[in-house]
Amino acid sequence: MFSYEYVTEEQLAGFDKYKYSAVDTNPLSVYVMHPFWNSVVKILPTWLAPNLLTFSGFMLLVLNFFMLAYFDYDFYASGAGYTHVPSWVWIAAGLLNFTAYTLDGVDGKQARRTSSSTPLGELFDHGLDSWACIFFVVTVYSIFGRGEAGVSVLTLFFILWVVLFSFILSHWEKYNTGVLFLPWGYDISQVTISVVYIITAIVGVEAWYGPIFLNFQYRDLFSVMILGCAFIVTFPVSLYNVFRAYRSNTLKHHSFYEAMLPFISPILLFGLCTFWVCTSPYDVIEKHPRIVYFLVGTAFSNITCKLIVCQMSNTRCQPLSWLLLPLAAGMIFVISGILQDKEYHLLIVLTTIITLAHIHYGVCVVNQLSKHFNIYVFSLKKLNTE
Repeated sequence: MFSYEYVTEEQLAGFDKYKYSAVDTNPLSVYVMHPFWNSVVKILPTWLAPNLLTFSGFMLLVLNFFMLAYFDYDFYASGAGYTHVPSWVWIAAGLLNFTAYTLDGVDGKQARRTSSSTPLGELFDHGLDSWACIFFVVTVYSIFGRGEAGVSVLTLFFILWVVLFSFILSHWEKYNTGVLFLPWGYDISQVTISVVYIITAIVGVEAWYGPIFLNFQYRDLFSVMILGCAFIVTFPVSLYNVFRAYRSNTLKHHSFYEAMLPFISPILLFGLCTFWVCTSPYDVIEKHPRIVYFLVGTAFSNITCKLIVCQMSNTRCQPLSWLLLPLAAGMIFVISGILQDKEYHLLIVLTTIITLAHIHYGVCVVNQLSKHFNIYVFSLKKLNTE
């Protein structure tokens, strides 16, 4: 069932030649978090596999997502007149989020400490990170929700897309330059989110109702921070790094078409999903926003994972993902009126198909690479030792 070989022989050969190259210039990361992570990793047992840390951190974010889904499924709980999320949930969310962030920061250090660094570890880490975007964005949305003091579910839909494109931009950079420039926004956002959860537990969601200054609300600050980080920092810096590689003649893809290949599927996915939610007869984004967000984030993660495989193996990125086909077909059925009365059921079917396909892809790729490198995924033992 999980023995299908998604990774080609050409890509396997590319993984054999792969060398990690990354640049982290974020002051928060360099001067605060890395020293903290260096202290944390020293207390970890040397038999603990780095991939186990990575997966554990990811599962904590998944736990956060489902915990908030239980208490605030429709994102109304933070609104006036509704039963609010209990304070202990916000405390748990803050601790879980920061622990997940810490595990994500120490997994690479644990790999170097135990001399177990492999391309599989990096792929496993970044692949799960691409899926984690949906979990922490949607979870933090419950702080404001879509009440009078919150933001609309459609606005959050577009904010989620900004976060997703910010994530894939770093891997597009590496696809073209060979160097992963770690975005500043990630560390800042994770620390901020963790702190805001704890503050919410102490002061209550009502504290976010009032304006900060004049008519500028906390919900506006939430949106401005995400959009500002993307459009003022992440996007310009990424374009500058690629342009600098072009000027120094170190760009890996000199054709504009080849350089932009990784964006074709994400842009088509954005177009399909946006058209669907904006023209839905059922108003699917208003009635089932959480499922829509999960569908979008999972499909985007699958596309991003395939890009990561290509940039790490130094192979050509495929322009189209097959996951776009069922989405396009579903949208046509809904807009044409064929399944107009079954749109919710179609949403569930598409989400299930894409989630299972993504899990199948991830497990198969990890199994294939673990066999190729003769290692266990969650153990430091070699495959041929047993």
